[in-house]
Amino acid sequence: MPALRPAIFLDRDGTLNVQVIRDGKPYPPQTLAEFALFPGVPAACAELAAAGYVLVVATNQPDVGRGDQAQSVVEAMHARLRQLIPAISHVEVCYAPGQGISHPDDYRRKPEPGMLRNAARSVGLDLTRSWMIGDRWRDIDCGQRAGVRTVFIDFGYAEELHAAPDFTVKDFPAAAAVVLRSTP
Repeated sequence: MPALRPAIFLDRDGTLNVQVIRDGKPYPPQTLAEFALFPGVPAACAELAAAGYVLVVATNQPDVGRGDQAQSVVEAMHARLRQLIPAISHVEVCYAPGQGISHPDDYRRKPEPGMLRNAARSVGLDLTRSWMIGDRWRDIDCGQRAGVRTVFIDFGYAEELHAAPDFTVKDFPAAAAVVLRSTP
């Protein structure tokens, strides 16, 4: 049996790609034309992959579950993401609407750790040597519940963290640098 590999679990909106800010809160882009990566993201991802990490995107996309966005638009964004960042090995998406109603995917919706655990099983990942990078409290809580180290990208949103991250930075290249400095 092959050895389990460490991973970097990546939130999508506000971590890899530019989020839309309204009233101090972040929202995902609604169209493929609005989808743009932050500067330095592809190079930082390439460095993480070169250091031996498997890159896995773990993203909540509740607008699809609510019927406010077509799943085909989200899938087109993921295709573009994988084109711009070929180091991404796997994408986990949760479409649960997140409105307090039971949905079959609720156990996968961040802050629950289901997407990370699913990816670990299907791709062969070692959660004890892995990281979660994100810009929302849900990302940090999800990472902690899955037993991975966490890096919070702080944009000063009008929301509070529920749990303390292992590290706090201002952008994705700084998050990658934290991980790389901590890699044996």
